[in-house]
Amino acid sequence: MHVHGYLWTGEKAVFDKESVRRPPPSIAPAPTSPDEVRQRYREAVTAWRTTDVPPIETALWLLKPAKLVQGTWDEPKEAAEWLGKRLAAYAPRFASRHDQDATRLTALVLSTADRLAQGGDVSLGFYLRGALFLSTALVTCSRNRARPEPSCPLG
Repeated sequence: MHVHGYLWTGEKAVFDKESVRRPPPSIAPAPTSPDEVRQRYREAVTAWRTTDVPPIETALWLLKPAKLVQGTWDEPKEAAEWLGKRLAAYAPRFASRHDQDATRLTALVLSTADRLAQGGDVSLGFYLRGALFLSTALVTCSRNRARPEPSCPLG
């Protein structure tokens, strides 16, 4: 098992747009389907695999292009340390003072290492000042528990 790290920062409105965060349905909508259903399907088919916007399910990162992987680690502790460095770098921009608390962030990093060691994934999100959002994810690979079918994006 190894762990891939992902990071995305962008407009909260983009993050909230589920059509780019969900994989396309396996069956195309009928020509008589409502316009919004057909539009969502078109967006999902064209944008879902290539967009860097976080997927709705953490394990679905494994279906995204390899270029989106920010780091890969064999040890959960190393992956958690990467997360800790990212959170420390962004903490001054967090919209909430509660989220900036160093003790809280340290606890998140420690619990991340434990969860990864058990084969789980970790996804965290934080509002940043303005209308921005930070999404981080650590995804176990080489058989993900939640989604065992995708192969490793790095081959």
